[in-house]
Amino acid sequence: MSTPVTVTSGGRLPLVLRSLTFLAVGAARVLARLPPRRIRAVLVVLRAGAGPADYDRARRARHAVVTTSVLCAGEGCLQRSLATALVCRAYGVWPTWHVGVRTEPFMAHAWVEAEGRPVDEPDPPGYYHSILSVPPRSSDE
Repeated sequence: MSTPVTVTSGGRLPLVLRSLTFLAVGAARVLARLPPRRIRAVLVVLRAGAGPADYDRARRARHAVVTTSVLCAGEGCLQRSLATALVCRAYGVWPTWHVGVRTEPFMAHAWVEAEGRPVDEPDPPGYYHSILSVPPRSSDE
């Protein structure tokens, strides 16, 4: 679960990006209903052929997602993180996708990282402990 936020105003997205983001948000909604092992399996297949996402590209993808979807802008962290990864993938790059927890008080969360840092997350790096992740494919895989 994530902190409630509102849809950001950053102007209207270009039509192509808006359309792509709507598709990614819809696909993320379907993916979010799957069991964790299936989500991971799908993401492992989708990341094939993509390079690592830089922080700026992942931040722009996340911004497009939260601008497009009220649910993703609010407490829909799983759908938001999946949609962000999918938008990145459409541009040929892949962030590190995470699902993790904090222990006191217990809370689950999903997020993406690029260049080793969480993308536009309110909490500092290391606040959540990753229990499942799909990083960019390494060159030796």
